[in-house]
Amino acid sequence: MTEEELEKFKQKLSESMTFPTVYMFKFIIESEHRTIALVENLFDADTDIHTKESGKGRYTSITAKQVVMSVEEVMEVYRKAGKIKGIMFL
Repeated sequence: MTEEELEKFKQKLSESMTFPTVYMFKFIIESEHRTIALVENLFDADTDIHTKESGKGRYTSITAKQVVMSVEEVMEVYRKAGKIKGIMFL
């Protein structure tokens, strides 16, 4: 996501959500242990994280439910995630 896309997304979140809330992050990445660990490390220890490998095992989807206090907290996760090579946001 570009910074412009993130800002538009931030505005939509601000208009449609109230905080604090439980926010669900969803990502798809290549099934590499290092990349999975990088994504999991974006979240707090108490975050509910589920992973599921694709049928052929090439990709892994990661769903993380985390309590967030503000839209800025959501955006910070997405900014950090954007630095991970090959990550796709859903």
